[in-house]
Amino acid sequence: MKKKILSGKIKRHPDGFGFFIPDDHEFPDVYIPKHCMFGVMTNDHVSIEVKQEKGKDRYSGEILRVLERATEQVIGRYSATGDGGQLYDTSHVWGSNIQIAPENSKNAKSGELVVVKILKYADERQKCSGEVIQILGNADDPLHDTKKVIVDHQIPHKFGNGIEEELNQIPDKVLPSDKTGRTDLTALPLITIDGATAKDFDDAIYVESSQNGFRIVVAIADVSHYVKPDSKIDDEAYKRGTSTYFPNYVVPMLPEKLSNGLCSLNPEVERLALVADIQLDFKGEFLGTNFYEAVIQSHARVTYGEAQEVLDGYVPDKLKDVSEVILKARDVAKILMSKRFREGSLAFDLPESEIVVDDAGFPVDIQRAERLFSHKLIEELMLIANVAVAKYLKNKDIPGIHRIHEEPNAEAIGTLNKFIVNFGGKSTSGQGKLQNRISKALEFFKDTPKEGVLSMLTLRSMKQAKYSADPIGHFGLGFEDYVHFTSPIRRYPDLLIHRQIKSLIIGTDQYKAIPIGKLDSSGVHLSACEQRSVKAERQLWSIKKARLMENVIGQEFDGVISSVTKFGIFVALRDFDVDGLVKLENLGDDRFEFDDEHLCLRGRGSGVVFNLGDEIRIRVLSVDVELGQIDFERLGEKLRGNSDNRATDRKKFKDRGKTKRNRKRFR
Repeated sequence: MKKKILSGKIKRHPDGFGFFIPDDHEFPDVYIPKHCMFGVMTNDHVSIEVKQEKGKDRYSGEILRVLERATEQVIGRYSATGDGGQLYDTSHVWGSNIQIAPENSKNAKSGELVVVKILKYADERQKCSGEVIQILGNADDPLHDTKKVIVDHQIPHKFGNGIEEELNQIPDKVLPSDKTGRTDLTALPLITIDGATAKDFDDAIYVESSQNGFRIVVAIADVSHYVKPDSKIDDEAYKRGTSTYFPNYVVPMLPEKLSNGLCSLNPEVERLALVADIQLDFKGEFLGTNFYEAVIQSHARVTYGEAQEVLDGYVPDKLKDVSEVILKARDVAKILMSKRFREGSLAFDLPESEIVVDDAGFPVDIQRAERLFSHKLIEELMLIANVAVAKYLKNKDIPGIHRIHEEPNAEAIGTLNKFIVNFGGKSTSGQGKLQNRISKALEFFKDTPKEGVLSMLTLRSMKQAKYSADPIGHFGLGFEDYVHFTSPIRRYPDLLIHRQIKSLIIGTDQYKAIPIGKLDSSGVHLSACEQRSVKAERQLWSIKKARLMENVIGQEFDGVISSVTKFGIFVALRDFDVDGLVKLENLGDDRFEFDDEHLCLRGRGSGVVFNLGDEIRIRVLSVDVELGQIDFERLGEKLRGNSDNRATDRKKFKDRGKTKRNRKRFR
């Protein structure tokens, strides 16, 4: 092909080369050689000259110029030098260490965590330079972990000018004028069911049954009533795209007055809501759906643990008046779950994890948070509400910003199938929906040590769910029509969906339908915002895990091999939801080689084989807190290989499978 000029975003690889992601989605990513990467940072918007490499499918390019810098300030550990100081590029995203002149150091000391504003970007004539604008303190202080991650990932965390003025114009409670034209549901015993530490309550539910089926009322915080399009609050919410959750800290999408106050469906206070009123038959099929604005009052703030007590037959006194709602919700959730799996939703369930930190920010424990049926109950009601909204917009020929999940490619499924067969399971090939075939293959390993590993591998084989104006459906859930509607306090796509609904049910100038072109560009931006938050959350988790393991260096643990690579094995510990790397040199004296066909490591001399799912005993060798890396070393012989005795495995290892963080992002 002829040379072509493209614009897009650049990503640096730790080895120095880069990949260019074009603004033109029809053009593939472009490889940028290391010698062409000088002076650019990850996420810079650049123009390149691109050409197809001779005799290859790969494209390569040369950066012509930087169109827009993505990074204006950074955070890092200050290192004093003879002529000032510098920040080392340990994350490999800057492409250069940052020099600090003495007069720009604010008298920072070595080892302090500092925020640096970039003064000059590196080029062929000069190094990257900056000035210290804030000294956060000792870089080893765990309370600074979150601040560092927020700055590293450029997550907006301060509300800008004009926000306070707009907030002052918003009342502290629901006004009589706000209720005009709304359905009064304050007498309906709606309840919220959330985690014990939750502060922003997006959704309240009510379920009743009749001779025809079920009525499900899902009342969602009416954020759109207070956050107007093109307001400063709206602009800031769009910029953030989502709330970002860290242990004991949240970077909210909306100011606290709204997120924890006026919009949050707190108990025993009036709140404005947008309601999905759904009628289902006893098979879970839609009989009818109605959407309307309402005034509600949550009759109880229920935690997942309390709801589970009701489901288990023990009703706390404070929930006696609403226990029937919880029980009816369980009944309809079971029907919906069975229907969903039967029609193609992937049937694997990975519990999430929780990091417990003390007041100083040190991790005390990393726990596997068991998913109760009360979690699944709420999940099913939110899913059916999201589907109902998607179908409603589709039937009204109104575009939406859809939550889509594309079918995995054949190569990814082939690799997953190879793992399943090597583990002793049956192939995923055959007739019927791919989702059902995958679920059936995974069911073979239920309640064995391999279940968690294979569930992780299945997730890895999937494409990333994202937002788009193109309603292609959701592969993982098996839904043809799906949007996000139920969390407008913490997700901007939900707010857009609320506005689309109101353009139909109200139809005033205040709520005009958003054109599909704008929704399409919003989908790209909001998907990127979500991924930014995911990466930040994962980075902090890695740092906290490393801090936890730093306290047990030299100690021994049992674990399960969760991944096998050419450079070693990753081991997931039994005692903590932590995994670390055993490098080849720390596996023993033998020479190990990667067997690509059987996806394992083999010792040439000893014949020892390391497979996924094998048990192994390790010692914690070292950690790098800043990079969030943990290294193990193997001790003695393998404890246990891939057993064919599934009954024994199930009895001994039930509910011990390796868990996965951020499973919700899949949905």
